[in-house]
Amino acid sequence: MRSIKQTLYRTSSDSPIVSALIEAAQSGKQVLAIVEIKARFDEDANIEWARQLERAGVHVVYGMVGLKTHCKLSMAVREEADGMHRYCHVGTGNYHPKTARGYEDLGLLTCDPDVAQDLTRLFNQLSGYAPRTSFHRLLVAPRTIRPGLIERIEREAANKQAGKEAYIGIKVNSLVDEAVTDALYRASQAGVSIDIVCRGICTIRAGVKGLSENIRVRSILGRFLEHSRIYAFANGGDHEVWIGSADLMHRNLDRRVEALINIKDPAMIAELYDLVRREASPSVPSWHLRRSGTWKRHQATKGGEPLDDIQDVLMAQANARMTGR
Repeated sequence: MRSIKQTLYRTSSDSPIVSALIEAAQSGKQVLAIVEIKARFDEDANIEWARQLERAGVHVVYGMVGLKTHCKLSMAVREEADGMHRYCHVGTGNYHPKTARGYEDLGLLTCDPDVAQDLTRLFNQLSGYAPRTSFHRLLVAPRTIRPGLIERIEREAANKQAGKEAYIGIKVNSLVDEAVTDALYRASQAGVSIDIVCRGICTIRAGVKGLSENIRVRSILGRFLEHSRIYAFANGGDHEVWIGSADLMHRNLDRRVEALINIKDPAMIAELYDLVRREASPSVPSWHLRRSGTWKRHQATKGGEPLDDIQDVLMAQANARMTGR
């Protein structure tokens, strides 16, 4: 191991990741930690860890002036027999041991050279060593997430009008951004089928004739807190999926450093694309947003049979994969 770079938004008093960063620095590795001091409810823990990291020789940076660093990124550089490799992680959830046990999240672990170059550039920006730059597979707020998503929403509308496959599936914690909302309304009016799975605040009015009759909004509340963010687009049949840290809110898109990563592996694309569609379908227990702006609970078939909880289904699939190894 040559070096490690890590963002830390939420930590805890017993964070194993921070302890590992300290151990790495004390072993002579180059370690960079981007620590967000103003993470609500975790300010004290973050300040204390930052002090310990600095004492251990970690290069601690407190983010960019005027912006919270909310993206979930990690990169480890290793020298191996065939040369240097950069192992990258881009996630939807915090590197926090307690929330990891109670939150549903997603993460991509890869050594893809394009992702490695993107993370290198972004870490350089966050640590003050690089100007603005372009990225291969990342959308980064506050510059490119909103326009990047709106561009793709408008592409779906154009594809629908051209007779191509068109669909938008969005899974977020909150959706209140007016520009994105207006783009979704326009796509619905163009005939695009749109599924939104939103755990928290949602300002979309679903199913309104002439405005949003092609939009369905669902909310899943279960054993685990639904925390992942997925953005899926039919893209004329060449399905496109992004995951990352950004919700569709002003604070995420304008006042935070957020990152969405474009998934390239066909199997991963299919799994995430189908996941959004399944979570929005009538086969899953959820809350349905009605035209009136009220929510109705949906938990059984028309015959009264209970529906299969999506979190139980996903846990069973994960257990089956582990058993098969």
